[in-house]
Amino acid sequence: MSLKQPLYTDDGGELHLFSTLSHNDKLGHNRDMKYITLVTLLTLMNFSVFGANTNTVTMVSGEKSLKDIILEEKDSFYDGNRNYGYFTGRVTDRDSASNILKISSENGNIKFFRAGDLVLFSVARQNYEQLCEGFVRSVETGYFVVYVKDIHPCWKKKEYFRRGSLLIFNSRKLYRRVQDASKYRVVLLKRRRDFFNQLNRVNHFLWSFDQQKVLTAAEYDRKILELKKAKEKAMELLLHKKQDEIRLQKELSFRLDELEKDLEFYRIDNHELLVDRWHLDHDTGAPVGRRPQKIKKAK
Repeated sequence: MSLKQPLYTDDGGELHLFSTLSHNDKLGHNRDMKYITLVTLLTLMNFSVFGANTNTVTMVSGEKSLKDIILEEKDSFYDGNRNYGYFTGRVTDRDSASNILKISSENGNIKFFRAGDLVLFSVARQNYEQLCEGFVRSVETGYFVVYVKDIHPCWKKKEYFRRGSLLIFNSRKLYRRVQDASKYRVVLLKRRRDFFNQLNRVNHFLWSFDQQKVLTAAEYDRKILELKKAKEKAMELLLHKKQDEIRLQKELSFRLDELEKDLEFYRIDNHELLVDRWHLDHDTGAPVGRRPQKIKKAK
């Protein structure tokens, strides 16, 4: 009897279910997938060392599919042809009723599990049509704990469920979370490149600090020298202006004196004869009155 397991593939954003692998086919498939994964990792490492794309990472947009983004960046290990929700794990501990299982798995993607996620699983070498349902309770490095309401759909009721049993898991939630993580990883790679560029500029400044200090000091020394020259030139111009102003002062004083003489010469006087005579008598010492006589009108 063949065991049908749902496998999810990415086809333009849609998820499809298909697989009719038997148990032996699945084991061979797992070995092949491990080999393919190793070859893929080595190929990507080779590309990253010798031919990695050094262009700036573009932001993830809804216009491009995940596969196109990964092919452009060559920085993600995501493979659109793989089902990341399909993996194996081994029971390391359980309760007496086999309702709570602690699973050990070498699949590093189990870190994306969250409490309450639904997982479907079957026991290896057990040909059952139905799958058991489990709900993730907690996750730690290399382990995760699931709650199983009923273990009998994929296990014989009378047999003892042993620790160390190999389980084959399938999780639609995990598949989608790996997709989202791959997209977010591209964003993180862009952020890391930005940080590296900033660090490069900071390191360049620190390494060339002494040179920058000398160049800055030389620039300000040049400006100080230019200011000194400008100051000397301004003082010389001010001294020449002072000399010109002194000569102008003398010239203006001389012209004002000449103008005063001309004004005095051209002043018009109006004198009465009697008053003038009275003043002259005072000057000669003749006996005259204290006041000038009134002018007599002619009859």
